[in-house]
Amino acid sequence: MIDRIPWPVWRVALVVVFGGFVSMLDTSLVNVGLDSIAADLGASLASAQWIASGYLIALAVSLPLCGWLGRKVGVGRLWLWSFGAFTVASGLCALAGDLGWLVALRVLQGVSAGLLVPAGQTVLGQAVGPQRLGRVMSILGIAVSTGPAIGPTLGGLLLNSLSWPWLFLINLPIGVAGIGLGLKYVPRGERGAAPRLDWSGLILISVGLPMFVYAVSRWSERATLADTSVLVPLVLGFAGLLAFAARSWRRANALVDLRLFRDPVFAAATVVTAFAGATLFGAMLLFPLYFQVLRGADVITTGLSLFSLGLGTAIVAPLGGRLTDRYGGGIVALWGNVLTLVTTAPFAFLGAHTDAVTVQALLFLRGMAIALATMPAGAAAYAAVRRDQLPDATTTVNIMQRIGGALGGALFAVVLAAALPRGAESAFQQAFWWVSVASVGSVVCAAWLWLAQRSARAAQRTPAAMP
Repeated sequence: MIDRIPWPVWRVALVVVFGGFVSMLDTSLVNVGLDSIAADLGASLASAQWIASGYLIALAVSLPLCGWLGRKVGVGRLWLWSFGAFTVASGLCALAGDLGWLVALRVLQGVSAGLLVPAGQTVLGQAVGPQRLGRVMSILGIAVSTGPAIGPTLGGLLLNSLSWPWLFLINLPIGVAGIGLGLKYVPRGERGAAPRLDWSGLILISVGLPMFVYAVSRWSERATLADTSVLVPLVLGFAGLLAFAARSWRRANALVDLRLFRDPVFAAATVVTAFAGATLFGAMLLFPLYFQVLRGADVITTGLSLFSLGLGTAIVAPLGGRLTDRYGGGIVALWGNVLTLVTTAPFAFLGAHTDAVTVQALLFLRGMAIALATMPAGAAAYAAVRRDQLPDATTTVNIMQRIGGALGGALFAVVLAAALPRGAESAFQQAFWWVSVASVGSVVCAAWLWLAQRSARAAQRTPAAMP
């Protein structure tokens, strides 16, 4: 039997979902309106791309500070402040009169959104305890997985009948409702327990992480590492991250406590989330192009075609949570990643004229598999640490997932761009082969997590040796 979760904890989880959903929704919602925004503001499409890129880079910039800020002001307060800043920035984006202001406000929106998901995960982890994390985290997992999936559909529907500011105004009612409920139900957390801010570490990762994300994004556009706009930030970003990791490993009060990786379960679970980020977010770049380029679908049809992916995730996520609490995240993540591989590999064989029923069935099953592959690994990482270590754990897991997503998206985009001159059908087949290879990596790492959890449980059952 697994412990019953009281209603007040479920209530907190449902409130936190507002923040997770809206922050992930905006990763794809606004992208469909870049043409309209550029035309209305008199800017080029290349310049308008910074509306999307600025948001994604800002997401990465804010992540390292989440743990320290959570300890300083309390994770519940951080969640409320971040949600408030995101909502205000959304309203201001709708009022922006030129591209420069819009990009700047999108950066503010991205910084606040980057804090929402890890702060929400910390709130839930501290409220529920390690033995019940799976079921509660599954609710947040639905929001994080389905937000990017339904973004293109919702964006297309809004642009079909309204103007582009509504891409931002739609966040206002969600934000007002979430903040109102949060003020009433979200625990504020303990404040003032943060050590002195590690300024050197902050500078290193604040330069390294966004430059790395920017470089791999440019790599996906340029399809070459030889371009100086790719190579220079890539080298600087990697050097910054490497210096940050080396420094944080030795330092007691580092900005992010990387010594958590000494725990085999946490280390394995975090690596699984990095691979899952590549297969989840990287494939989310391919699937819209698959429908638009290969099957000739418009934006709205593409979004509706991807709805089955999010639906499969939403249906199975609660089951994944229950299985995680009963059997452990390792074995659930292992089977989830196996199923992800099984439902991804067929796309390496499908052609442009494959019937829609087959495609939709595979997407629905892949959505179900993703629910079992991603959330259980994150829950296993958080269950492996102490309550006071959760801010660092959620920060680290989200950074690794962000890096994995950026690398996966860039790699798959480069493979696709390089193969397109030889034909769209073979190009997409080749790209999905690479997604399948990344899925194999996820399976291997999930097996590592399962074995690490088995070893940890065996060590707990073994009586301590007599002196």
